[in-house]
Amino acid sequence: MPALKFCANITWLFTDLPEISQRIYAAASAGFQAVEAAWLYDSDLQELQRVKNATGVEVVLINTPLGDAKAGELGLGAVPGREKDFRKGLDLAIQYAKALDCRRIHLMAGRVPVGADRATVAMEMEDSFIKNLKHAADVLTKEGITGLIEPINTRISDPRYFLDSPHQAAAILKKVDHPNIKMQLDIFHWQIMDGNLTQNIQKYFPLIGHIQIAQVPNRNEPDSAGELNFPYLLRLLEELGYMGYIGCEYKPLGSTNEGLGWVHNYWKSSNK
Repeated sequence: MPALKFCANITWLFTDLPEISQRIYAAASAGFQAVEAAWLYDSDLQELQRVKNATGVEVVLINTPLGDAKAGELGLGAVPGREKDFRKGLDLAIQYAKALDCRRIHLMAGRVPVGADRATVAMEMEDSFIKNLKHAADVLTKEGITGLIEPINTRISDPRYFLDSPHQAAAILKKVDHPNIKMQLDIFHWQIMDGNLTQNIQKYFPLIGHIQIAQVPNRNEPDSAGELNFPYLLRLLEELGYMGYIGCEYKPLGSTNEGLGWVHNYWKSSNK
């Protein structure tokens, strides 16, 4: 079985360092060969390129822009009437991805409007999401980039996020019907929304294009106290032959480096 590969999510890790470029250096120094980040758009792209080249670190994943963050937006993919803004944000994400040789973009769905009933707006939002995903699929395929959709739990993290379960995501992917749009498995969110992780991971494994991990319920290191048996889950992913990166998207209990014992032990046991 191939060893699993881990990347540091520098939106969540090394946050004592204010600059993304500093966090890339810190991730490389900690032994990571790759990083991912939610949003890089406040950072100078040429500086990011320089740091990436200097460290040799691979940039694995970025997200599409938030939209109007001050208005509470968290992506625009499923927001009716914001199609032009979604496409503009997608173009910006592609610009950064191409410059950093990043091959995955998380296409954020967005939130149910404030005051709206989820069931009432669900069909319209899904229609918008499917249209935007089909557009993204065509554009990203030409660039050699994979688009990803990620269910985010609505019980703890974001009550209004539109896409909140692997089952909903799988149904949308079936309607999009394009091999270049895949599912982003965040084990933290899947456990909170549905549990049944072994069966869900096995069932949807062919659709998965990226994985992220954190312990439940407090979103800390995988070896911290919580519901999930990560040694078992990592073995499961090994047995399934997962070849992509696993993003370390968690909130360290202390400093990032103090909490990296679990991944250092994995690297030692697998000879990295």
